[in-house]
Amino acid sequence: MNTPGTIDRPLTHDPKKQAPMKPSTSEPAGSATPDVTTTGANASRQNRTREMQLIPEALARAHMRERLHEAEEQRRAVRLVMARRMQRKAERASLRARRALAMAVMQ
Repeated sequence: MNTPGTIDRPLTHDPKKQAPMKPSTSEPAGSATPDVTTTGANASRQNRTREMQLIPEALARAHMRERLHEAEEQRRAVRLVMARRMQRKAERASLRARRALAMAVMQ
């Protein structure tokens, strides 16, 4: 049976609003288990949830960084191909000019 206010269904999920843990009556007083302070636990729990919430953002940033890197590499490759193509075109034009000059001198 799940009634509100039990372990399965607490009245609130906020640890600060929940009832504090009471020492166990089955353990003798002054036992070896130290009392747990909830402030440190709450802070670490809050940090963990904040980190967990920021994980998708970090993944998205890494993904975008990788995509930008790939795009830059692709742009470099395209520029290199264009430069080689223009170099071959310039070499052909230079050869045509030399031939034209040789033909003019020969006549």
